[in-house]
Amino acid sequence: MTLLRSFARRLAAVPCVACLLVVGPVHAAIPDVVAAPVAIVAEGRFEIEGAAGRGALPLRVSRDWTTPQPDVVKAVILVHGWSRRALDVGDTAVTRAGNAAAHAIVVSPQFLIPADVQAHRLPDSVLRWGVEDWKSGRPALGPAPLSAFEALDAIVARLADRRLFPHLAIIVVAGHSAGGQLVQRYAAVGNALTRAGAGIAVRYVVANPSSYLYFGETRPYAGRLDGAPCPATDRWPYGLAGALPPYVRVTAAQAEAGYVARNIVYLLGTDDTDPAHPELDRSCAAESQGATRLERGRAYFDALRLRGGSALAQRLVEVPGVGHSGRRMFTSPAGLAALFMQGAPNPH
Repeated sequence: MTLLRSFARRLAAVPCVACLLVVGPVHAAIPDVVAAPVAIVAEGRFEIEGAAGRGALPLRVSRDWTTPQPDVVKAVILVHGWSRRALDVGDTAVTRAGNAAAHAIVVSPQFLIPADVQAHRLPDSVLRWGVEDWKSGRPALGPAPLSAFEALDAIVARLADRRLFPHLAIIVVAGHSAGGQLVQRYAAVGNALTRAGAGIAVRYVVANPSSYLYFGETRPYAGRLDGAPCPATDRWPYGLAGALPPYVRVTAAQAEAGYVARNIVYLLGTDDTDPAHPELDRSCAAESQGATRLERGRAYFDALRLRGGSALAQRLVEVPGVGHSGRRMFTSPAGLAALFMQGAPNPH
């Protein structure tokens, strides 16, 4: 589908909540499954330390990453969706991938909110973010204002430690839904390539996100689907205007130049077409990108091809018959290929 076709498509309009100048996305409502405490908190803890302080990040790791693992050649960082629940997707993917994942390690971080910490009586040292904040890289609420981007930096640095993983060749940073939003923004402004260092490639896998970080002002729609203007369209996390997270240290031009050269695979479920999905971002800034996740993904890739030209080192893969399911996306043939089976490309 060309960009012009994408712009011309008009699906049923979805009512937009107030189109205000806001810092983060505005959803019609925060679904109960998102606001409610998670049933399970990952048992592992990983200390994240930055200039603003330190905190413990819950995570699940498929191997002991505190001792040398010389047979590991692939690492996958798999980020959950908005509800923070699907920590076992990596285990299922490893099983389905078979031999392709035999020499892989999967790290599944868990970005908690205050309700999780309170319900499970976790210590004050455990990191927690606002419901909308972790997926856009904004500072944690406690115990220190650390970004989820800093957490990904720290995980990448651990995996790149040659004392622990002497033969690691590639790190894949992947996320579904809200996790896909986090990974897509991280690919633009994050420090994964620096933390990984020479000799380790980095691939990003962005699956079914609700919205994208755009470069420039052009969008499929001028504002809301019904044509009303939206002053928040180009503000973070939808664009690089407005108040950026303190983590961000690159200019808009630097972010775009780096992004188009990244190795990124976009996975879109062909059935992720519900314009009223409860976890779909229906702010006016998101609606300017399209009515559904499938439409938004196609339009975004079209826009990238127009701006990036021959420098674009990315692929869009549509997964037939799959809707908004991280498990089905990442255990599909296309998902397994993106996580485990593709070779280690040039890290830039």
